[in-house]
Amino acid sequence: MRILDAEIDLREETRTTEKAREAIAGEYADRAEALANTQRELAKRTAEVVLKIEDLPNADQFGKEINLLTEVTRVMLEADGILAEPETGPRAIACETEAIELLLEARRNNPKGGGGGGGSTPGGGGNGTTDQAALALIGPGVDKDATIEHRGVSQATGTEGKPVPAEFREGLDRFLNALENRGSN
Repeated sequence: MRILDAEIDLREETRTTEKAREAIAGEYADRAEALANTQRELAKRTAEVVLKIEDLPNADQFGKEINLLTEVTRVMLEADGILAEPETGPRAIACETEAIELLLEARRNNPKGGGGGGGSTPGGGGNGTTDQAALALIGPGVDKDATIEHRGVSQATGTEGKPVPAEFREGLDRFLNALENRGSN
């Protein structure tokens, strides 16, 4: 889904803008407004997808997807409003993440029932949870019928290995700084 990829890119741009907020103080509001415009356009595209699905002759089979995509549009418009304040911090990123998770859920096949809004509650939807992170759900290029398997992981030590992904560095830095500050009090 191109909308999903664009929303992921938008969230990354929002994070980058937030991290550079002090350095780009003079142009921060303009960048946030550009992000809001992008979010508004993605919401419009998502709403158009809903209308196209509703025009299908078998649209009643896609009730869950229609409900999820309608919710995505609502969340995207909420993110648009936050970005337009201008605000690129945790509130905006949380809305964008919620939209991504809902898009992933709409894309995911239901292994227990038929296609679309099938199963025991046809046309149902909108009652999902976010008990799994977006990365645990289906992403681009991953087997859509895959299941998550929890398994033990042993502790590794040393300096060899992959660097921490950029999306986790800020949180890890805050955590380690909090530990250091706790020890110095």
